[in-house]
Amino acid sequence: MSFSIFASSSLGRKYLMAISGVLLFLFVIGHMLGNLQVFLGPESLNAYGAFLKSKPGLLWSIRFILLLIVVFHIFTGIQLTLQNRRARPVRYANSKPPYANLASRTLLISGLIIFSFVAYHLMHFTLGVTNPEYLHLEDSKGRHDVYRMTIEGFSHPVVSFFYILSMGLLCLHLSHGVSSAFQSLGLKNKRMEIWIDKLSKITAIVIFLGNSSMPLAVWV
Repeated sequence: MSFSIFASSSLGRKYLMAISGVLLFLFVIGHMLGNLQVFLGPESLNAYGAFLKSKPGLLWSIRFILLLIVVFHIFTGIQLTLQNRRARPVRYANSKPPYANLASRTLLISGLIIFSFVAYHLMHFTLGVTNPEYLHLEDSKGRHDVYRMTIEGFSHPVVSFFYILSMGLLCLHLSHGVSSAFQSLGLKNKRMEIWIDKLSKITAIVIFLGNSSMPLAVWV
């Protein structure tokens, strides 16, 4: 079977969506751990930022690949949703499938909102589209002052609220998505199901608390 035929099949799309989801999940954890260095002070966070900027080719390649994975993940999710609806032309009597929870029913809409957040986040902190002055902040060592940029960025209540809301949707998405990825990849059985589901929810809560702690700390 060719890759194009496999990728266009329902099973193939589920596999590819699961793999892309796992890659994005790992990135979210790594990104959070890097950003949490804000609590270690300006020196730690600015040194981390300088290290990343010292390898621009690698940094932008990773960003580009991640953006492609995000677009691919959302596009595949839309295709699967439409495919499932075509396969089930008669809606459930209670308008939602059995055993569905809030996270599973809102995967598509939460994914689209998260994509909007990612786009704004890049324009806000990375590309300097919304706040170009952030790119010119420097610390006493001449490095990009990522610490000050973070503080000033989260000093705006609307930005902080949108960030925390997006983190909530992201983690709601992850609480179901991570568990579904295990199932799609054939790594979930009845014996492990309860533990995988619990781990997915716990990890989602930890990510939400970790990422939300930054804007909340600025305000508190």
